[in-house]
Amino acid sequence: MKELDLEKLKYPIGKFIAPETYTIEYLSNKIAEIETFPERLKKEVEHLTDEQLDTTYRQDGWTIRQVIHHCAESHMNCYIRIKWTLTEKKPIIKYYHEDLWSELNDSLIMPIEPTLSLLEGLHFRLAYIMKSLSNTDLEKSFIHPEHGASFQLQEIIGTYAWHGDHHLAHITELKKRKNW
Repeated sequence: MKELDLEKLKYPIGKFIAPETYTIEYLSNKIAEIETFPERLKKEVEHLTDEQLDTTYRQDGWTIRQVIHHCAESHMNCYIRIKWTLTEKKPIIKYYHEDLWSELNDSLIMPIEPTLSLLEGLHFRLAYIMKSLSNTDLEKSFIHPEHGASFQLQEIIGTYAWHGDHHLAHITELKKRKNW
């Protein structure tokens, strides 16, 4: 497989690109993407068979089932990071090994329905808290130990909107290639 093909399979919508300015319009659009993610995901996966759910979206990649469970785990971490950032001064967040989490039994074999339900409630809460952030809140930040860098909440809104769309594209692109 060519390098370009692998890159397209890894990043079907491209890598996240931060805007020069986090405008109210940009943030509102990204919050809307976050709010609708569970519904869009469910529409793509609710009729897939176990065999289809256990298909990797690329060689050495995760299965659709793992991607779905990963989205819930990652976005739960996002929610907790927001809460820490709103209640502590520039907290150092806890890093987690998403690759190791994806190898646990709940990610490998658990049905997706409980995770889809979890995502509905979680994304309602994410969108709710994101919509309530003041300009001062949006500039609050946390420190990510993996990157050794600070991230503002306004950046996190864009990043997690991209993250959901990124993994949704893994699924939709696989479905197209397989004619599902």
